[in-house]
Amino acid sequence: MNAVARSVPVEWLYEFVRYRELFFFLVWRDVKIRYKQTLLGASWAILQPFFLMVVFSFIFGRIAKVDTEGVPYQVFSFAALVPWAYFQYAVPLAGNSLISNTGLISKVYFPRAIIPASSALSGVVDFAIASAMLIALMVYFHIPFTAELLLWPLLLLPLVVFTTAVGMLFAALNVKFRDIKYTIPFFMQAMLFLSPVAYPTSAVPEHLTWLRYLNPLAGILDAFRASVLPARTIAWGELGIAIGLTLILFTIASVYFYRTERSFADLI
Repeated sequence: MNAVARSVPVEWLYEFVRYRELFFFLVWRDVKIRYKQTLLGASWAILQPFFLMVVFSFIFGRIAKVDTEGVPYQVFSFAALVPWAYFQYAVPLAGNSLISNTGLISKVYFPRAIIPASSALSGVVDFAIASAMLIALMVYFHIPFTAELLLWPLLLLPLVVFTTAVGMLFAALNVKFRDIKYTIPFFMQAMLFLSPVAYPTSAVPEHLTWLRYLNPLAGILDAFRASVLPARTIAWGELGIAIGLTLILFTIASVYFYRTERSFADLI
């Protein structure tokens, strides 16, 4: 991994810092565009995971009767739906970001990674709004607050890094292979069912447990949920594996993006 990391020049990282004002401008632009000319505005940050919670509560809570470890299914599912909603919004936006900013790329020089990274970070606003809704649900259902709940905002960091890595890979591939944009929705659907959003990790058969470790998002979502549920504690070993795989993926995505970004202007 160290050899791979050295493939990305330090100057590239310095340039990213130097253009930080452009980075934050693009983040704020994506936030404003998301709610521009919408009837409900920022309410969509709550409504999207809320409607999924209602559907999941009926299918998995009442029909399938999924084990929720003694808490209402609404809180059980919403604790994972909040970070999932961020991932679901940010990955397609970042994956299509280079194609959506062709004019900017062809006219002005700046580190191209700023574009997918800013798209990924813009979803944090929705995450914060939906997190407030989660707190309200916990109060409504009389779920006690634990010390591990303080880790909720800290778990956002590996989630953002993983989302940025996936978004950068899709963005770079999308420039060269335009049909990538059609594969992103399929990828998102697969990740929804491969990650413990609607079900607990205990529902995965023991002989398939090793597959869960291959999906960093599964470990991250499970940690988010464990920080909310009073009967659970964060599985630090699984979270550590998820963070390690996330860093490896981010390094690979950065190297690939750096090696291909010089041809973006010509291909776009």
